[in-house]
Amino acid sequence: MVRVVIVGASGFLGHALADAFAREGEPLLCTSRDPGAAAGAARWPVTHAAWLAVDLASVPDATFWMTHLRPGDVVINAAGILREHTAGDFDAVHHRAPAALFDACAACGVRLVVQVSALGAADDAASGYHRSKGLADRHLRGLQIASAIVRPSLVWGSEGASANLFAALAVLPVLALPEGGRQPLQPIHLDDVVAGVQALVRARPVGTRTVAFVGPAPVSFRGYLRDLRRQLGYCGGARVLPMPRGLFLAGASLAGRSRHSFLDAETAGMLLRGNAAPADDISRWLQRPPRAHRTFIAPADAEPLRQRAWLRWLAPLLRLSIAFVWIWTFVVSIGLYPRAQSLDLLAQVGAHGAWAELLLSAAALFDLSLGIGTLALPAALRSRLLWPLQLLLIGFYMAAITLTMPHFWLHPFGPLSKNLPMCAAIVVAWALDGPPRRR
Repeated sequence: MVRVVIVGASGFLGHALADAFAREGEPLLCTSRDPGAAAGAARWPVTHAAWLAVDLASVPDATFWMTHLRPGDVVINAAGILREHTAGDFDAVHHRAPAALFDACAACGVRLVVQVSALGAADDAASGYHRSKGLADRHLRGLQIASAIVRPSLVWGSEGASANLFAALAVLPVLALPEGGRQPLQPIHLDDVVAGVQALVRARPVGTRTVAFVGPAPVSFRGYLRDLRRQLGYCGGARVLPMPRGLFLAGASLAGRSRHSFLDAETAGMLLRGNAAPADDISRWLQRPPRAHRTFIAPADAEPLRQRAWLRWLAPLLRLSIAFVWIWTFVVSIGLYPRAQSLDLLAQVGAHGAWAELLLSAAALFDLSLGIGTLALPAALRSRLLWPLQLLLIGFYMAAITLTMPHFWLHPFGPLSKNLPMCAAIVVAWALDGPPRRR
């Protein structure tokens, strides 16, 4: 039985490929930077897969790969990164490490290499992402080994980063798109990418071939979002406002300062250029047309995907709102609200003189720290410390005021009753952050 080696099996595409081959009973060798975590997250039977720790950023040489490859293996390189976090990441992960892998495959007598490249890859491409992929493709073509270079367009899968971003854009009623969203796209469903790779592996082609993995026909960026919006259950399309190219690139550069952002100057340039290709080759390998983007979202998946899309916007908005309440309380307490009246309120709970002055200032600074922490602390610390501390503090305030000034419950502005939705908001934010990680 042929063993399938999947490099990058913990990634979005690699995971789907490993799952598909495992379900067909193929033995697997899967690589990941963290094989323990990857094996725990795998959906396929563990008996079908061995795991190997590999970090392509460190550029393992051909000798390393030759100790793990066997004659007759099928090797699929599905590893990749969309953004560089340090200079040279693209060259290491997309070019030099795969080149060493391909050299080892040729030396070991591997039966077939499948290189997952990208539509638009070329060694003279405008983006570093596409240049690095193109250099690896060229290296593979120069070797005496059977190979297939597959070049997907945007890949739609419910767990994919790009799919979740486009779904989040699609739910918005108003969109500002670069140049009105005229860029051509040709998205392909993850299931068709997996089926196409499986067809290539079963056929065991000789020589080297390059196959564009694309949807049946190009669609504009604007049209893609409009059709996703309809599949998510909205009848009307979003209103689209054209965004100047320069403004979009400037915004992308600013977004790129966050390590978690999908968008930066490089990915923005790739989007502006668009990508499309004939679908004849992928249709031939699938023995049918690829799935149209208008049918990407099954009706049963629309509601959970729509909720997840909205949470992408609402979760940070909720945190900002909570932070604003604490920071504004600080601002009001230190001067906007008459200090004498604040001290009168403290007197009603038994605090007088210097003690009341100290208590007022300390409480204001503590409120400020809670607001800053809401914005700055990572999710694990928020879950472990910040959210429960905020709930305890609000509960203490409410209990103290209820005991000493119960008439505030009858105040028409609701200074106490409005704490209840504030507590609910904190609980929701806590739930969205997830449980704290064990140490």
